[in-house]
Amino acid sequence: MAGFWGKRKRDEQELQAQDADLAKRAGSALVAADERVRVTTDELVFAEAELGPDATAELRVALSAVRQHLGEAFRLNQLNHDEIPDTAEELRSRNARIAQLCEWAQDVLDERTSALADKIARARRAPEIIAGVRADAARLRARIPHARDTVERLAARYAREALAQVEANPAEAEQLLGFAEHSASVAERRREAGQREQANLALEASTESVRRAATLLDAVETFEVEALRAESTLAAIVEDSRGDLVVALKEPQTPGVTTAIAELRAALATLPPGGVNTDPFAQLSTLRDANAGLDAAIAAARERAARPIPPLEHVRHAIDDADRQLAVARDVIAGHRGWIGADARTRLAESERIRIDLDRYLGTSAAAATVIDEDHREQAMAMARRVAYLAAEALQLAQRDIDSSRPQDPGQWGGQGWGGGRRGGGGSDVMGGILGGLVIGGLLDGMFD
Repeated sequence: MAGFWGKRKRDEQELQAQDADLAKRAGSALVAADERVRVTTDELVFAEAELGPDATAELRVALSAVRQHLGEAFRLNQLNHDEIPDTAEELRSRNARIAQLCEWAQDVLDERTSALADKIARARRAPEIIAGVRADAARLRARIPHARDTVERLAARYAREALAQVEANPAEAEQLLGFAEHSASVAERRREAGQREQANLALEASTESVRRAATLLDAVETFEVEALRAESTLAAIVEDSRGDLVVALKEPQTPGVTTAIAELRAALATLPPGGVNTDPFAQLSTLRDANAGLDAAIAAARERAARPIPPLEHVRHAIDDADRQLAVARDVIAGHRGWIGADARTRLAESERIRIDLDRYLGTSAAAATVIDEDHREQAMAMARRVAYLAAEALQLAQRDIDSSRPQDPGQWGGQGWGGGRRGGGGSDVMGGILGGLVIGGLLDGMFD
């Protein structure tokens, strides 16, 4: 007994220590959150001055919500220290809630202020960024003549369709750089006039325009290199394609292989002669697709050769067998409905469903079909065999149900069971099982009573 009371005292002391620690953490969190609200309020004033009210709207809303929830935390803390005595559980619950509210407040303010941090830093560096925009624009302008020369050189070698993606890049880059320089000037003037929000929008437009101009000029240089690579790759693929045609002619000439060979030959025939401006990217894509089609057709032909097509007679036999099995199972289950359980009925339903799908797959009644395309025979045979298997399983399960439901005493099939004065005798059970349903079974009980 002394050990029990000692353990209980230690538990109480430990709980009191935990409550004291929670109260301390709640108080510290409340002070930190309140101070964070004050600091963020000052930051909001500066952010609005730098970015304008629209950019800081989310932070303003967040501050309002945080103040409201911190008001609840202060009210809970006041209840902890008023003149009304509180239980330990009440204090514990309030302190936990205070800590939760303060943690939420800190998280919300962290999220909103971090979203503005980059924009504020950018606004503070506006003069430096404007100078950088002008320097970048001048540097990119010096690249425009070279880009125009490159496009002219490419036009002498490649088709107009191939150059469509970069032909207008030098002119577009020049327009973007002019807009960037104008936007930088606007940003500078608006900032000097105290219109910080408009200044920041203009600054973002100028930096984005410079970035896009650089991308357009880089694309011209990249196109020249990639076009040369495409030409080199095209020559290798042409050689490979001619070798693939030689190999393909030695493969089993299925309809798929014959079609793929014709498509690859057509793709090779469309290649322009030497000295004609070409589009190596489009030609490479066409040849690649034709080669992939030939590879797929050969793989399918080899797989088919390794797995011979079932003769039409075998498929017909499989369908006939499936129909016979299905008919037997259907008749047995229909004739003994009162005894047949869920398993047999489920197998029969699935067998009938697949049989219907088989007709749909062949596009006609499988039983009446006189011709089945070679491409459909294997699948049709597999479906027919599945129908037969499920029907046979349904028949087996139905027979199990019938055997388990029949009376074990042969005398129950006649004698007293057929009017011997015993209510619910074997005769009525047998007829109820054969005809199916509890209602019919009950009627028979009355008839034979």
